[in-house]
Amino acid sequence: MPTPIRWLLSLIFVVQMYLAMAVIALVFAPFALFSRNAAFMACHSFCAWVILTARILCGLRSEVRGTPPTFEAVVAAKHQSFFDIILIFHAVPRGKFIMKRELLYAPFLGQYALRIGCVPVDRGKRGAAITKMKADVARGAASPGQLIIYPQGTRVPPGEKRPYKVGTGLLYDQLAQPCVPVATNVGLFWPKRGILRKPGLAVVEFLPVIPPGKPVPEFMTLVETQVETASDRLMEQAQRG
Repeated sequence: MPTPIRWLLSLIFVVQMYLAMAVIALVFAPFALFSRNAAFMACHSFCAWVILTARILCGLRSEVRGTPPTFEAVVAAKHQSFFDIILIFHAVPRGKFIMKRELLYAPFLGQYALRIGCVPVDRGKRGAAITKMKADVARGAASPGQLIIYPQGTRVPPGEKRPYKVGTGLLYDQLAQPCVPVATNVGLFWPKRGILRKPGLAVVEFLPVIPPGKPVPEFMTLVETQVETASDRLMEQAQRG
């Protein structure tokens, strides 16, 4: 049972995290306006701060396993909470996300997301969303980086199963780039909703590269099998202590 002090420290962590987001965004704004590199520096600085303060205030340590890509690639990741976004982005040099359009209106986050090359999509209509996503990615292909996509399309709590959407496979096929699957257990410690952050070891694991050129159905089966199997393994290890 979480103690009152654990709840209090979690609340302090969440409040200071969003304050830090505002401060870092404002400090870097004059530079990020003219330099994409400065925008990346701001985002990486924020990630480093969140990782550090999560460990200090909440006892939530983190670890990146495997080899994060430094080359042009599609990163297909398990998504359980905001913390896997932080860990994955901080591990790659030029991450850019397929993101839901509503986030564009989030203060600071939306403006920086566009600046680093994230691709907003409307998830309301599946077919139209996929078509627009492919077009937006094609237009942004000149911006180098690692395109991060969540194949299940949303945060999925540990133990819950959601289907993998074919949009990931269509992007993999269109871009003709390698894909790096990513597994995680972060949802055990940093939930989809709520204030409490639990102590422990949150892990994101970059899995073996899937080379380009596979048929989309085969690719989708491979990604889902690798990510789900590895994520289940990480969560089982964490629960065993």
